[in-house]
Amino acid sequence: MTGEARMTTAGDPVEERLRRWRLVLGGDAADGTGHALSGQDAAIDDALTALYGKDDTPRTGRERAGGLGASAPSVARWLGDIRTYFPTSVVQVMQRDAIDRLGLGTLLLEPEMLEAVEADVHLVGTLLSLTKAMPETTRETAREVVRKVVEDLERRLATRTRATLTGALDRSARVRRPRHHDIDWNRTVAANLRHYLPDHGTVVPERLVGYGRASQSVRKEVVLCVDQSGSMASSVVYAAVFGAVLASMRAVATRLVVFDTEVVDLTERLDDPVDVLFATRLGGGTDINRALAYCQSRITRPADTVVVLISDLYEGGIRDGMLKRVAAVKASGAQFVSLLALSDEGAPAYDREHAAALAELGAPAFACTPDLFPEVMAAAIEKRPLPIPDAGAAGPDSPR
Repeated sequence: MTGEARMTTAGDPVEERLRRWRLVLGGDAADGTGHALSGQDAAIDDALTALYGKDDTPRTGRERAGGLGASAPSVARWLGDIRTYFPTSVVQVMQRDAIDRLGLGTLLLEPEMLEAVEADVHLVGTLLSLTKAMPETTRETAREVVRKVVEDLERRLATRTRATLTGALDRSARVRRPRHHDIDWNRTVAANLRHYLPDHGTVVPERLVGYGRASQSVRKEVVLCVDQSGSMASSVVYAAVFGAVLASMRAVATRLVVFDTEVVDLTERLDDPVDVLFATRLGGGTDINRALAYCQSRITRPADTVVVLISDLYEGGIRDGMLKRVAAVKASGAQFVSLLALSDEGAPAYDREHAAALAELGAPAFACTPDLFPEVMAAAIEKRPLPIPDAGAAGPDSPR
């Protein structure tokens, strides 16, 4: 900065950079900014210091002090402050960090805390993990928080899911040699436009496309087999929402099974995904083999069934048994889909050896975002290649 004068007004870009670096670095003597904070900037700094002020890394100069302690009133004030100073996406990240770093999860057992937090999928996962310890006075507030998140997800995902799967079900029901009154003339003409005879002004239909008759249009069956170990919390939330959406479609018979070392069939609760979520039990071990054995026993029409395993594949049960179950399900004619996660959280941790073994069985495992899930299900219903993300399936040569 030598050799020329620099203005330090509020609108100066250099001053703004110094301000941002000061907020990031925390004001230690060695932060090098020489920038003092006042007013709202000081309040923002206090909110950041309360959460990130202490860590295990040795520092030189003045330590950032702070912390929320165990005081519910101070936590409530802090939650209000961050909602004032930061956008919702940042608030949700800071809340997750507070749960991990400061033990905020235990304070979520108090109704006042639940009313102050910004609800999102991660918060729902935390609440579900606390249900056993949750007092009755908090439970109803927790249900309202969960319901708000679930309803938001349904508004975002339901319409597209139903439209995508309805199209797939329609296409899977069509026949190529229909009787005359079953012919879909619009699609038949579209499929034969290259056979148009301009001299005659007509299309020669070399291939007929027809609707499946009632006896030919078989209801599809979908089995969602969901790992409810602690690391799969977000996937459990999305699976409950998608399960309810699928169950609302008459052409799809949907079964939802959750598991850890035990297997629980929640199909009867699918009319209310909030009930589904509060019936789960996040945490504990994992027995995929046992869960698949149960799902396999419920398959009555393999050719019209799609089994979706949602798990990070850290099997605590019988590994060879799990792989034999997958092979048997595929050999029966059912479609098998293996999702390492159903969430927006990026690349998940998973058991690479088991993922590679599934890939060798022709069942590549991959992470799936909620937005991609309808396309995955449509492809499985139509028995065409799955739209695996660019990151690729987890297989023997996968770098993931």
